[in-house]
Amino acid sequence: MTRLLDTIDAPQDLHGLSDEELQTVAQELREHIIDTVGEIGGHFGANLGTCEIAVALHSMLDSPRDKILWDVGHQAYPHKVLTGRRDRLQTIRQYGGLAPFCSIQESEHDIMGAGHASTAIGYAVGMKEAMRHGHAPNSKVVAVVGDGALTGGVAFEAVHMAGGLGTPLVVLLNDNGMSIAPNVGALSRYFNRVRLNPKLWHAREDFEGGLTKLPVGIGAAFERLGPHVKESLKAFWAPGLWWEELDFAYIGVIDGHDVRALRLALRNALEAERPVVVHCATVKGKGFAPAEEGGLEGMEKWHAAKPKSIANGAPAKAVAPSPAAKPAAPAYTEVFGNALVRECRRDERIIGITAAMNSGTGLNILQRELPDHYFDVGIAEQQAVLFAAGLAIEGCKPVAAIYSTFLQRAYDQIVHDVCLQKLNVVFAMDRAGLVGDDGPTHHGVFDIAYLRCLPNIVLMAPRDEAMLVHMLHTALTYDAGPTALRYPRGSGVGVPIPERPTEIEIGTGEILREGERVALLGYGSGVAKALEAAEILDEHGIPATVADARFAKPIDAGLAAQLAAEHELLVTVEEGVLAGGFGSAVWETLSDAGVTPRILRTGLPDRYVTHGAPKRLHEEVGFTGARIAERIEAAVTRTEGVTSG
Repeated sequence: MTRLLDTIDAPQDLHGLSDEELQTVAQELREHIIDTVGEIGGHFGANLGTCEIAVALHSMLDSPRDKILWDVGHQAYPHKVLTGRRDRLQTIRQYGGLAPFCSIQESEHDIMGAGHASTAIGYAVGMKEAMRHGHAPNSKVVAVVGDGALTGGVAFEAVHMAGGLGTPLVVLLNDNGMSIAPNVGALSRYFNRVRLNPKLWHAREDFEGGLTKLPVGIGAAFERLGPHVKESLKAFWAPGLWWEELDFAYIGVIDGHDVRALRLALRNALEAERPVVVHCATVKGKGFAPAEEGGLEGMEKWHAAKPKSIANGAPAKAVAPSPAAKPAAPAYTEVFGNALVRECRRDERIIGITAAMNSGTGLNILQRELPDHYFDVGIAEQQAVLFAAGLAIEGCKPVAAIYSTFLQRAYDQIVHDVCLQKLNVVFAMDRAGLVGDDGPTHHGVFDIAYLRCLPNIVLMAPRDEAMLVHMLHTALTYDAGPTALRYPRGSGVGVPIPERPTEIEIGTGEILREGERVALLGYGSGVAKALEAAEILDEHGIPATVADARFAKPIDAGLAAQLAAEHELLVTVEEGVLAGGFGSAVWETLSDAGVTPRILRTGLPDRYVTHGAPKRLHEEVGFTGARIAERIEAAVTRTEGVTSG
């Protein structure tokens, strides 16, 4: 049986369909996502909630001439399917396949790249003002904001600007929170019609103006009372008073799973020629019972689906591990979360902070065990760091657990509010290095470079899960300013977790194995790559020393000088960009000391790396033990100079 969805090869194919047919397309779209993502894995719950939204928007707008901006991008799978990528959905998040978020390189229908949240309204204001000033053809602009994106402060900055300018755009607020239910009934529909009807909007303005023109002093009295009258009118005409105060027209709450209701609201909003918010309520995980009926816990669990986690529209049965299988090493995230709980029990001043990523950072463990030590600020990394600064001023020991890539959003606060004031804030950066399927917006490859240039901060990275425990303890016992530790996504290397963490002397590294001709100095996950390369070099008759730097700031200058003096070639290994990174720090440290050794820097290239399995990405960029060993073998045949790469 042919699905209606199979006839949709471009958004314009939706334009001639009836409301009933569009509702069918939305349901078929939902089933397509359940079947496909359940098999290959990927973002799940939020996409099931936006099927009707995507259908309604594309049935009314002419994309890409009209602009639909998706914020956050992990709710845009239905949009991808409707814009010519239906038959490639099974490649999403895979190497060489569809991007996990919107990508302007992938499709003309993806108007903005969206990996971080809360940005769409700001884009939309800029685009619409460019149109209004004649710099681009005029068209409709809709920002779809959902899945918590409106908790980010940058979204409110854009709302403030749009309201002030009167920018004629539409914000479709996809509210999938369990506490919001659709307003129903004739009166609600009446208010929605009245608020967005242009004639009635102008009639209200005329009414307000007319009151001031009444004779015998009455008009003057209304003019004095004008602000109070205006507020009363707003409260009567619509429930969205907050949006009204910022000069947006408000329409809602609309059932976000009713295509007809969405189309009616959007038609009025698009005709209003002023800033409008359409507030619709959706269910995260709509159509998939474990998410839809599982409450908050179910929605969180099915935010993303693992490969082969769904069969025939239902959760697949878990496969029991083989009795002979070696237990997997714990994930760094789990090790960090458990270690932080132990540290909080040791010192009641310690506070854990997340920016809406409690399970992703391991702080869900702290939330469960010691809720008084846990804070979630929402998708607001700037506030997370400012909040941490305030805690530190009052003597607390805050730990801001934020992905490396998301910490970039709070850079000014790190510079001015923490480092400048030398506050005892700990930055715990999960997802350091190439994180895999989520791609370039989520790779944590810049933090070494963007933090190393800041005064007063200490940077460290563990080579394994045991060292992570020691380093967290070290950071929390350090009282001379901020510290930051980076660690990768995924499982540790399988070493035992220490019963009692020990404090590491700041700025000291250690030698792990002795060799002769070549010295490899690794940082964080680069240590494992250095050890792999050393094993290969040994087989090829090039004995190599391997050392763990442990700190990128301050560098262990003595250790670096010793390695440089005793070996023909010094090799630095880091899972970060080379420009301004750890290798550069070693190079600068030795140069400042008057030492000019041969140095080979290995790390990540000066470009954005695509999405795919980390192992595949490491092979692509040459960040493997074998490739590093190849480069070292080539370098030792030279007699002088400095090499990098």
